[in-house]
Amino acid sequence: MCVGSARNDAAVMTATSTPQASTPSNPSSQPEVDRPEVDEEALNAFLGQIVSDLGASLHVLTVVIGDKLGLFRALAGAGPSTSVELAAASGTAERYVREWLRGQAAGGYVRYDATTDHYWMTPEQACVLGQEDSPAFAAGAFWMTPAVARSQAALLEAFRTGEGFGWDQHDPDMFTGTDRFFRPGYAANLIPNWLPALDGVVDRLAAGGTVADLGCGYGSSTVLMAQAFPATEVVGFDYHAASIAAAEAKASHLGLTNCRFEVAGATDFPGAGYDLITVFDALHDMGDPVGASVHIRHALAPEGTWMVVEPAAEDSVEANLNPVGRVYYNASTLVCVPNSLSQEVGAALGAQAGPAAIEDVVRRAGFGRFDEVARTPFNIVFAARLS
Repeated sequence: MCVGSARNDAAVMTATSTPQASTPSNPSSQPEVDRPEVDEEALNAFLGQIVSDLGASLHVLTVVIGDKLGLFRALAGAGPSTSVELAAASGTAERYVREWLRGQAAGGYVRYDATTDHYWMTPEQACVLGQEDSPAFAAGAFWMTPAVARSQAALLEAFRTGEGFGWDQHDPDMFTGTDRFFRPGYAANLIPNWLPALDGVVDRLAAGGTVADLGCGYGSSTVLMAQAFPATEVVGFDYHAASIAAAEAKASHLGLTNCRFEVAGATDFPGAGYDLITVFDALHDMGDPVGASVHIRHALAPEGTWMVVEPAAEDSVEANLNPVGRVYYNASTLVCVPNSLSQEVGAALGAQAGPAAIEDVVRRAGFGRFDEVARTPFNIVFAARLS
């Protein structure tokens, strides 16, 4: 006999003779939930924002395509062009290029003349999208979005479990995109502005010093310092072996003899007596930033300087609710916090930790001085010294 068919007649009698509190079967008879009255104008404005953001999210992918295929570079170099001309100049299929150009024009990334059916880029658009040596170049940064999307399944699971997802687990385009996002700012500021803001560092490096660049990634910051100070030995360290290989290839291509790279983490990199130690946009990513800071303190020369470059942020959440904060909070959700949680300690400071949180880490490691020395729209530069 099926278990479900056994009946207790007394229970049945009670159930049929006594009204029971239950969920009505007719949804229309359910009590209505009080909801705030919707402001139609505010609703439409927010829907407009959603449409804009949806277009932007799709636009990211076409920017990456345009960057990888050289479409922006070709258009910036050629001047006003039809889709036929741009396709021929870039070695691509015209029908795809035609639709791509229309999308870029709709997004304001290129200009369009309806009378001639020509597209072109303003000097400003060319600086940002078509000239990789420009300090304002930003097309490479778009690579990070599709790269992180390829890790969506793992990140969904990390959200559920609280486990981490390491930097090294991302798609290779993440490493390239991150390098190309930060490199223009480093190239524009590191040598002319940031290092001169550190007391005595430029003279020390010009005379021949030693530098450790931690979390160097593809080595852009390491190479810049080696090029600027040929008498100084600059060593780049990163725990990600593939990034170190890319950095070595870059230095070799440039013929640098005072620059080398090693696979090592921030808490165990070798060497001591460094005149300068640098950490570019990486301290907040570390699982144990205090432990790394302690190791850095021991590795510095007595009069050495630690330069900490972090994403631009303020100390309060509300002060970071702006376009730059939006970029960094979302990048931090997908990359920085998961990376830290994948390591020992898992401090997970986040990309918008702010100056006070960074200072707390540095001072807990035993540094006597901590000063903000420079700032850009995307970065804050700090100097830490033993005393």
